[in-house]
Amino acid sequence: MLSRMARRSAASTLRRAARRAPVASLASIYLPTTSKSSQWIGQGFKVSQAAFSTTPTLNSAFLQTYDAHVKERAAMAGGKMGGVAPKPLDATQTAELIEEIKSSSSGDANADRLVELLSHRVPPGVDEAAYVKASYLSSVALGEVPETLIPKKRAVELLGTMQGGYNVSTLIKLLSSSDDELRNCAADQLKHTLLVFDAFYDVEDLYKTGSGPAKEAAQAVLESWAAAEWYLSKPDVPDKITVTVFKVTGETNTDDLSPAQDAWSRPDIPLHALAMLKNSRDGIEPDVDGECGPLSQIEELQKKGYPLAYVGDVVGTGSSRKSATNSVLWFMGEDIPYVPNIKSGGVCIGGKIAPIFFNTMEDSGALPIEMDVSSLNMGDVIDIYPKEGEVVDQACDELIAKFDLKTNVLLDEVRAGGRIPLIIGRGLTSKARVALGRDASVADIFNMPIDPENQPKGYSLAQKMVGKACGVAGVPPGQYCEPTMTTVGSQDTTGPMTRDELKSLSCLGFSADLVMQSFCHTAAYPKPVDVVTHHTLPDFIMTRGGVSLRPGDGIIHSWLNRMLVPDTVGTGGDSHTRFPIGISFPAGSGLVAFAAATGIFPLDMPESVLVRFTGKMQPGITLRDLVQAIPYTAIQNGLLTVEKKGKKNVFSGRVLEIEGLPDLKCEQAFELSDASAERSAAGCTIKLNKEPVIEYLQSNVVMLKWMISEGYGDPRTLERRIARMEEWLANPHLMEADPNAEYAEIIEINMDEIKEPILALPNDPDASALLSEVAGDKIDEVFIGSCMTNIGHFRAAGKLLADRKTSTLPTRLWIAPPTKMDAAQLTAEGYYSTFGTAGARTEMPGCSLCMGNQARVEPGCSVVSTSTRNFPNRLGQGSNVYLASAELAAIASIEGKLPTVDEYMSYMNKVDATASDTYRYLNFDELPEFVEASDKVEISAEMREAAKKLSLM
Repeated sequence: MLSRMARRSAASTLRRAARRAPVASLASIYLPTTSKSSQWIGQGFKVSQAAFSTTPTLNSAFLQTYDAHVKERAAMAGGKMGGVAPKPLDATQTAELIEEIKSSSSGDANADRLVELLSHRVPPGVDEAAYVKASYLSSVALGEVPETLIPKKRAVELLGTMQGGYNVSTLIKLLSSSDDELRNCAADQLKHTLLVFDAFYDVEDLYKTGSGPAKEAAQAVLESWAAAEWYLSKPDVPDKITVTVFKVTGETNTDDLSPAQDAWSRPDIPLHALAMLKNSRDGIEPDVDGECGPLSQIEELQKKGYPLAYVGDVVGTGSSRKSATNSVLWFMGEDIPYVPNIKSGGVCIGGKIAPIFFNTMEDSGALPIEMDVSSLNMGDVIDIYPKEGEVVDQACDELIAKFDLKTNVLLDEVRAGGRIPLIIGRGLTSKARVALGRDASVADIFNMPIDPENQPKGYSLAQKMVGKACGVAGVPPGQYCEPTMTTVGSQDTTGPMTRDELKSLSCLGFSADLVMQSFCHTAAYPKPVDVVTHHTLPDFIMTRGGVSLRPGDGIIHSWLNRMLVPDTVGTGGDSHTRFPIGISFPAGSGLVAFAAATGIFPLDMPESVLVRFTGKMQPGITLRDLVQAIPYTAIQNGLLTVEKKGKKNVFSGRVLEIEGLPDLKCEQAFELSDASAERSAAGCTIKLNKEPVIEYLQSNVVMLKWMISEGYGDPRTLERRIARMEEWLANPHLMEADPNAEYAEIIEINMDEIKEPILALPNDPDASALLSEVAGDKIDEVFIGSCMTNIGHFRAAGKLLADRKTSTLPTRLWIAPPTKMDAAQLTAEGYYSTFGTAGARTEMPGCSLCMGNQARVEPGCSVVSTSTRNFPNRLGQGSNVYLASAELAAIASIEGKLPTVDEYMSYMNKVDATASDTYRYLNFDELPEFVEASDKVEISAEMREAAKKLSLM
């Protein structure tokens, strides 16, 4: 029903034509798989230990250096569980290795190790090292260099393990080889290579216009793709899976699995995994509390002889970190053939699994199951019957619980090695069938998504937006679809992983219309590895047609929101990628890379929960209070619980749709949409009138032109986005929900009844209380910053601080504006002087304390913060963090405590008196510096035409 192939192809062609360098079409991108090696639990591929051997190296300079590295890594974590796996080889190391292979002979003592390392320790795809490897193997296979340790046929076989990208052209060329053995071997490798890009058409052309053995070889490849041998050659999911339970009671958030303080190591999966569950908690015994996770506990459970399954009451809430999934699977997944230092497979069972984490598990080839886990305990050995939906105690064969798989496609995803391989592989099979003159349907092999039985009477705003991105009127809940991704965001603590995922997808150019990279999480306090990222990631993004910000620019969302086109769909590798206009479905780095590369996003359309505000905002009440009113009201209505065991959350996995505040500025609207992440919602929409959206886009057009004048790239992408915005401004129109739209739940919030602030209690963003219930609590530190703030919040704080009665504050106050433009404007207006006089610590514009990976508050202190979430240990070890408005935070910094309601209102009367001056937003079309720069920028006719065509799709 909602196939996007034709539209994706056209859109990809337009975008490709609009970029400086030619880029292969990604509309038909195919994800790699391995050939006949099993990746399922208990049957997984195991890398030969020869790769890690440190036996005498006999005059090998490369091996001497490499063995020293292996030894150093093996000693990490006290050598537990073999220490840490060595890093994959980089391009320089691969080149050195190849030189030794060239100068060696088969009888040399090091021969097997050298070949083993080249085979297994070089990343696949379009990694720089993969280029070096593919170039050498291609030269051997084509007879351009002498055979030494690797004969021609073995070179072809090794090319076939590289999954796609640099290996494909050689394999296709060999289909025309006069050497029968090499030709047939190349065909066998292509049969299980899915990342062939536009090279698919080279195989098709050879089949249609070639002759003799070459034509036969091409036909054999197409026949194999059409028969889905890439999939059917993999073992089916077993009827019974036996695992040992690794139980983590309560809530496991992604900070527990991938701590922010260790974000620098995320691309180094085996090293980063050491930090998983590093903080003591009920039932978990870290090897070194606060430093190294429960390796001994994991090792002891593994002695039972079964793979471990991660089990928890609530699993994966919080940030959209694929690193969290990577860490779990490093200990509980299976090796992937010829892919170093990343694992697939595994089982995760939760009473509730957060939607982004669930999706990331799917993408990684794991089996996520939601069911009652109250009868499961650490160390239990259980039998899972995935096709019957039952879990049984292995010892006594008693039924523990029943479950339903989330979708009928889930077991296909597991067999394929993940959701993304399945999607792309199905597309390849369908395309090959068409090339052979057959029907495109693949339902004879795969379980296809099932359309919902009941069609809604009307569509919600979210359902209409997604429908528009799919070329239909609306998408009902439960419908599988692949909406076009108009905007994709990436930030710097997930960006290096997204880069690795893009390399593994062999992506050389983006098909999403705009992809933006920020550096907001590491710019203020960069570690050496961050400095490298700051220097290398911008070019990686821009050479693929993306837009790169610069360290010090500020927070991803404050910039990305200004690049949005109304009523469009996007995603981002940060859980707070929640558009104030349009809709975003945040995801882990793997799915973000897929969306950027292909321009589509796999989505099972969620249900929606409508939150309708009525009445008027009362004096002293802020938008942050309305944010917290949502969980506060849901708790009162019995739709949300704070208790993790048997957790109830009406928002989880659903779209939060907000009405009743149509005149909010877009900056204000983001404060509401942003916080939908804390509700574990899949996405958020806000119904706005046209006027604030028009004002926002007029300002944003000027800002984007200013970016071009300042040398930001890719300039053609920015031009195209400006042209799309101007297209919308020429005929402004916003979608609206149908009057008879259906919702899973409707929550009414009467603003007339909210007469005092509502805070999130330590340390749970759902736990809510009125100010009167916590007034008087001592406060040690205050943070005003994060993506939940805008320039008006800092003016309000500045005015409150300027009117304080004491020269010094009783608290430590942190100030971090969201962007460098906010900071410059606040400086020009004198607010930075006020902050300095008050003794505040002003931080570089960016995320600052919010994520907890840069500066941190003192251990064990009490904090009022405007940040996004307040999970345990996030802002500081053992800290107790209240979430509140910037206004209440500023007052707390002056008082040294949470004020009474009367004290608060006394302060707020002064703020409300100058509200029109305080809550002004950055309209760049009114700032002379930006207007002057934008006047010098011309949008090319080519980009305007490309934007016009994209807007019509």
